Amino acid sequence: MRSNSEIIAEFLRAWSDLDADALVAYFAVDGVYHNMPARPVAGHDNLKKFITGFISPWTQTDWEVLNLVEVGNLVIAERLDKTQSGDKRVDLPCCGVFEMRDGKIAVWRDYFDMQTYIKAMS
Repeated sequence: MRSNSEIIAEFLRAWSDLDADALVAYFAVDGVYHNMPARPVAGHDNLKKFITGFISPWTQTDWEVLNLVEVGNLVIAERLDKTQSGDKRVDLPCCGVFEMRDGKIAVWRDYFDMQTYIKAMS
């Protein structure tokens, strides 16, 4: 059986495939993604819509994990998200906090500076 931190490391690598269906599969059916500058998104259908819209302009992304900590059902992932959208690129420092349940993401809270992203993609 894989540990929670192994599941999250795999999930973070999976973003490089830019496949919303594959990403949503990591969440519990009632899973929540709270991209902290925005409102929380819950449930597979809503998560798929949100992730599809979020990644639609991206042509490439690679999320470098800087630190990964697991304590029980909690995983914290400090990372640098390197994303390309056409000729625009952003290297976005992030910290994700994941609450796990039965090998799935129950809640994911992601912390970053939205202005860093907006400025680079404008």
